[in-house]
Amino acid sequence: MSISDNLKIIMDRIAVAARRAGRDPSSVKLVTVTKTIDIERVREAVAAGAVILGENRVQEAKEKIEALGPVASWHLIGRLQTNKAKYAVRLFSLIHSVDTMDLAREIDKQAAKSGKVQDLLIEVNIAGEASKSGVPVAEAGDLVRAAAKFRNISVKGLMAMPPYSEDPEDSRQYFKRLRELSGSIASENIPGVSMHELSMGMSGDFEVAVEEGATMVRVGTAIFGERGAGK
Repeated sequence: MSISDNLKIIMDRIAVAARRAGRDPSSVKLVTVTKTIDIERVREAVAAGAVILGENRVQEAKEKIEALGPVASWHLIGRLQTNKAKYAVRLFSLIHSVDTMDLAREIDKQAAKSGKVQDLLIEVNIAGEASKSGVPVAEAGDLVRAAAKFRNISVKGLMAMPPYSEDPEDSRQYFKRLRELSGSIASENIPGVSMHELSMGMSGDFEVAVEEGATMVRVGTAIFGERGAGK
């Protein structure tokens, strides 16, 4: 099937999952993950209705943004090094992967230089995996409270990636844990913190994520096929 067909199928599945959970489908945004996807196929996805594009690396995003122009909103969903923060602030409307105070501080500094307030999510290592980025669950609230004190960043919610599993149901407990953590932090009514966004769920488990409250799902393979395919 074409990228257009796949995109429509994913949007339909998101809508069904949302209604199943008693949610308005419009409350869930699809982040179309374009990592390693060539520019023509990204352009095809945009033409088919992709309005948010997610990239893992700053340099790859920069090249695509320059080639495509202002056709979509770009999100950084991969790990960000502090020395790349100045470029990320210029390129992305939302950074999903902030997990340290040093990174938050640098983003604030670079956003101030650019005269903007940078929206971001706090990435949580929801399962405590040594191989994964993210702030530990027990420290997430502290990082949100600390980041909220900066004037040029705005914390919009949380992001997480559960352990890989062939069974989407295995992810449910982690999505539920992230939702509960978000609710707990939101109940503190921290000034400048909205906690409206939950970025969780990918190609293999996004429907479960939607059922558990995701407001953003990050889907690439189910739209473009396996990485490297179709080139």
